[in-house]
Amino acid sequence: MEGGDVKHLQPKQAYALLAERPDAVLVDCRSRAEYRFVGHPVGAHHVAWNDGPDWDVNPHFVGEVKSLCSVDRPVVLICRSGQRSIAAGQALESAGFAEVYNVLEGFEGPLDGNHRRGTRGGWRHAGLPWEQT
Repeated sequence: MEGGDVKHLQPKQAYALLAERPDAVLVDCRSRAEYRFVGHPVGAHHVAWNDGPDWDVNPHFVGEVKSLCSVDRPVVLICRSGQRSIAAGQALESAGFAEVYNVLEGFEGPLDGNHRRGTRGGWRHAGLPWEQT
């Protein structure tokens, strides 16, 4: 599943971009429960793309991101594994955001042979700063 013009970065590349571009905004688009209980990148703003109990797409997603930053600032999106953030990025691009990035592998990375995440990739596995709040 590829996004239109959404650019894709490995976790360490995304971290480097955020360090080099202080105008960039990191948006964690996972559910409230994932953000709070699994942890999230330090400095990430939480705006759920979809959330329980029905997992419908958040109709206010674009507006909530616009309340964080203007459409001319870079937006870096992260989800659990790098899939939801593609759809979220496409929505932002459709709304006029000029520079949108998706973090490949997301926060927890792909499933391993035991159907667990966090052992084969992702932000946390890469040793990048994260927290639980």
